[in-house]
Amino acid sequence: MRRLIAMCIVGVLAVTLIACGSGDDDDATTSAPAATEAAATAESGESGETYTIGVANFTLGAPYFIGISETIKAEAEADGNEVNETDARGDAAALTANVDELLLKDVDGIIISGGPLENAPAALNAIKQAGIPVVLVDRKFTGEYTSWVGPDNEAIGRQDGEYIAEHLNGEGKVAIIRGGPADNSIGLARSNGVKSVLEQHPGIEIVTAPDFGEWSSDGGLKVAESLLSKHPDIDVIFCENDSMCLGAQKAVADAGKTDQIILAGVDGQKEALAAIKEGGNYKVTGLNDAVDMGTAAYERLIEILEGGTPEKDTVVPSPQITQENVEEFYDPDSEF
Repeated sequence: MRRLIAMCIVGVLAVTLIACGSGDDDDATTSAPAATEAAATAESGESGETYTIGVANFTLGAPYFIGISETIKAEAEADGNEVNETDARGDAAALTANVDELLLKDVDGIIISGGPLENAPAALNAIKQAGIPVVLVDRKFTGEYTSWVGPDNEAIGRQDGEYIAEHLNGEGKVAIIRGGPADNSIGLARSNGVKSVLEQHPGIEIVTAPDFGEWSSDGGLKVAESLLSKHPDIDVIFCENDSMCLGAQKAVADAGKTDQIILAGVDGQKEALAAIKEGGNYKVTGLNDAVDMGTAAYERLIEILEGGTPEKDTVVPSPQITQENVEEFYDPDSEF
């Protein structure tokens, strides 16, 4: 079901871009011809040739990154392609070594899922020297790469901010739980998007937790517990991802404040969608689905290997998900 949604998004994006014309954003551009081409080549391996694909993961320590990797492997298996996967376990030097290992295995192309890592110049340089394509998914490194697919994280944050502001009717206290570290550009973009909306309402107070939730439910639980002890009058908790918000939801329940505090997250993790579907205090998230991202990255690499010339940077749409539309996106059997 989620793959169907992803394919529909590509088609809708193509039609929308044709209608609206091209934009001026150099960092995240998808032209109508490129989107149309992506839709036309969505079924990978049209030449009948098979490929060996390297997937270099900075970390597989969170459901989101696991979902991306598992999706890539499933897509490749369906097409008869081989995948060599690595896990750097959050170590930048290990990621570079992993890329070197993949190159020694004579892979045809590499997908890098960079997680919270901001830069990997040695890894990108090694791939360039090998003369093969590299597709970045979710995390866009600085430096030379062939193509990137990922979300507009600030826009997702703004969506959550708009929901929160409307829910509060311009008055209340909002707590923000960050994933960390402090210079994580993805997390910063999401929180900055939320704050850009909430700061327009003088009656809304924003409290940012000093500690990081480290993108996990356990981390979100601990940070939320600390927040609630210091700020018992919180009305909303925004988390930079759904995993942390699921932990925060437990902390809210344990404190007996389920009827007082709502939660807003990012990613569209299936457990979060289930919570939204139930109609409780988990109210909103922004789709940054690992399955969609994994599919987009895989199809982009295959498109390049098949001789296509897609746009360098492509933003994958991230619709807002609430109880009103959660059925469109919820799949209990999803990898994520």
